[in-house]
Amino acid sequence: MGTRAILHLILHAAVPALIAWVFFRERFLRAWALMLLGWIIDIDHLLADPVYAPGRCSIGFHPLHTAPAIAVYTALLLPRRTRLFGIGLLVHIALDAIDCVWMHYAG
Repeated sequence: MGTRAILHLILHAAVPALIAWVFFRERFLRAWALMLLGWIIDIDHLLADPVYAPGRCSIGFHPLHTAPAIAVYTALLLPRRTRLFGIGLLVHIALDAIDCVWMHYAG
């Protein structure tokens, strides 16, 4: 596993932790855990062949990484009960999109 992939995975945990610490400090662990649930959308990688391809951009390729799914994740921000999960999903998508840009420009 390359440096980009390792950094990508670390950011998937660190960015939600930072958001939880800055905005939800009084309930940090709960907020962080709910945002980490955003990783559940990577279950759609199991539909791909191969399941893991280091040079493949997830955005637009996997069903749970498409515009209609992202619209649903955005709607999850509205109800208070689903807000942290929605934030986690959108952070996940944003980090995957950044990784796609990184792959594109890194060659």
